[in-house]
Amino acid sequence: MPLPSIDPALYSSQLAEKVAGFKRAFAPFAVPEPAVFASAPMHYRLRAEFRMWHDGDRVDYAMFDPADPKQPVAIDTFPAAAEPICALMPRLRERLQRDEILKRRLFQVDFLATLSGELMVTLVYHRPLDESWEAAARGLAADFGVQLIGRSRKQKIVLDRDWVLEEFELGDRRLRYKQIEGSFTQPNGGVNRQMLGWASAQAAGLGGDLLELYCGNGNFTVALAPLFGQVLATEVSKSSVHAAHYNLDANGIDNVAMLRMSSDEISGALARVREFRRLKDLDLDGYRFSTLFVDPPRSGLDDATVDLACRFDRVLYVSCNPQTLHDNVAALQDTHRIAAAAVFDQFPYTHHLECGLLLARR
Repeated sequence: MPLPSIDPALYSSQLAEKVAGFKRAFAPFAVPEPAVFASAPMHYRLRAEFRMWHDGDRVDYAMFDPADPKQPVAIDTFPAAAEPICALMPRLRERLQRDEILKRRLFQVDFLATLSGELMVTLVYHRPLDESWEAAARGLAADFGVQLIGRSRKQKIVLDRDWVLEEFELGDRRLRYKQIEGSFTQPNGGVNRQMLGWASAQAAGLGGDLLELYCGNGNFTVALAPLFGQVLATEVSKSSVHAAHYNLDANGIDNVAMLRMSSDEISGALARVREFRRLKDLDLDGYRFSTLFVDPPRSGLDDATVDLACRFDRVLYVSCNPQTLHDNVAALQDTHRIAAAAVFDQFPYTHHLECGLLLARR
């Protein structure tokens, strides 16, 4: 895929094409008219990563076109990135340019912003970082008012903290999330809020208990938990589980049990074909699951998880890959119909489209 061409004048027509493609692909399943959630046409990405290209004494942000991967494209700013990132980029480059300690063998710069105004910068190097680097980095962090992390091979220097705190309104609630450097977070903050709102609207009134797989840092868990009696949430990433516990406490949620388990492991446990010591203090028989919520990786649901989904009255499915979503819906069509649909444009000006479906037992 070539470097993205960001032209707000073309955004609406490009989104319409993606929505039409979704409707064609899911027409065999009698998909209802999807709710369409557009992105802001500019400054929508809260995460951005750039190579740093050295040419003599000069250093620039660079991106690479897959069609010509050896030729860097130097950039001054990136209009897809959130405004705080765009504002910092030229100032940071100028600071790096004149500070040899910070510039030397700098390989990459990563940015992580929040809707609530926090900003983290990670500087990645091809050399060990020493006390002189840390002193220079502390001055940079103080001058720019950012969280700053230095990384090198087998080395991570955190000057203050390695996370930012995201806060935003959802309905009549104010949600809070710890987002840890290097862990997955939703890149398009505005669209993420719309995804949480849509999922909450679908879950309202369903009742019973919720099983959530691939819960990450609790992005959806925090939004959905108050709508159910009990919630059992699973995730395999240790850092994400740590963040999820923080986020549940920060939002005053006490009806969620967190398990560090994969989807196939919990599927086997619920089918009573496998036993796990991690479950010895959890009464699985005490849950009355009405709904399964999944937001899987691009590979979609594996066969064991599809078999598990067949046993639920409702499956609330958010997908970053319409093709694997299509395959999973095909596997579930004998037991479930599509009751509601939505598309979320997380990645404008690309072919990618996030989708949401509520599947109800026939």
